[in-house]
Amino acid sequence: MTAHNKLQQRLGYSFSDPELLNRALTHRSHTGRNYERLEFLGDSILNFIIAEHLFHQFPAAREGQLSRLRARMVRRDTLADIAREWKLGDFLIMGSGELKSGGFERASILSDVLEAIIGGIYLEAGMAVVAERIVAWFETRLQVLTLDRSQKDPKSLLQEYLQAKQCPLPEYSIIGVEGKSHDQIFTVECVVTLLTEPVTGVASSRRDAEQLAARQALASLGVNFEIELALTHYSDAD
Repeated sequence: MTAHNKLQQRLGYSFSDPELLNRALTHRSHTGRNYERLEFLGDSILNFIIAEHLFHQFPAAREGQLSRLRARMVRRDTLADIAREWKLGDFLIMGSGELKSGGFERASILSDVLEAIIGGIYLEAGMAVVAERIVAWFETRLQVLTLDRSQKDPKSLLQEYLQAKQCPLPEYSIIGVEGKSHDQIFTVECVVTLLTEPVTGVASSRRDAEQLAARQALASLGVNFEIELALTHYSDAD
């Protein structure tokens, strides 16, 4: 089985045009013919399909509640987690410098490539097919969604807070890994434009370290994580 066939099996979709999939997997560090235009298209399609699904899944939800749920589904970290489940980083086409710097595991790149794949499927097969694929990829995450705000985690809250302020999204990066492979400690740095200095989180997994860094960022911004007053109007407005 070729590398592309392995990935397409995970996607549940086989491209008729292999070059379209190649372009969706190609970072700008490798060539000018890269995924950026496909990503632009895929981003819009993803937002629409998730919005439509949530509209029917939660018929009694208010606009603000639907916006909050959609933001949770289409945020960069959710997309990157899905991409990691596919081991998408193994298939990326990148320049040597980007590869050496760990670009194949960077959340921003993984999420962009997932959106580019969506754009590629849409161009080749149309809206009905790409919608079916998106819902299938997000199914387990969509099933556990509720309108209960208490489920929000620090990273979700930080992202929504910054979106409400029309600020860039936070940037997370691993700045230290200690210990053996089975017993590692990760130090993650979080950069937020509203803060003068980065904040950090330290934990036994990258995800937990990111959550701790996000919680620290919220504290530095004066956002109460427990009661979330800062987002009441933004998330639950009629």
